[in-house]
Amino acid sequence: QVQLVESGGGLVQPGGSLRLSCAASGIFSILDVMGWYRQAPGKERELVATITYAGATNYADSVKGRFTISRDNAKNTVALQMNSLKPEDTAVYYCNYRRTTPYNVDFWGQGTQVTVSS
Repeated sequence: QVQLVESGGGLVQPGGSLRLSCAASGIFSILDVMGWYRQAPGKERELVATITYAGATNYADSVKGRFTISRDNAKNTVALQMNSLKPEDTAVYYCNYRRTTPYNVDFWGQGTQVTVSS
């Protein structure tokens, strides 16, 4: 019954910054994992970053050092701060919630477009 709504996408020049936000509603577990994925035209969806309830993070090598994922458990929100954006970051970004018990089930937002271009 999880619902996810992304916001914050848009057009930005190379080297610029954007902050994506995801508002979540539903029933949550301390065992869950939330994250951001992206899909560029003609490419498969790929992981960008994940964060556990306790705050442990994981980043794709391509964004490490540039992107920061954060989570507010009280407000049921997750954010992705994107700095030093590159044209290759252009994609639709999706918020993800993974329920891990009793087995893995993924919930997805509708996506928000990020375009990095001059």
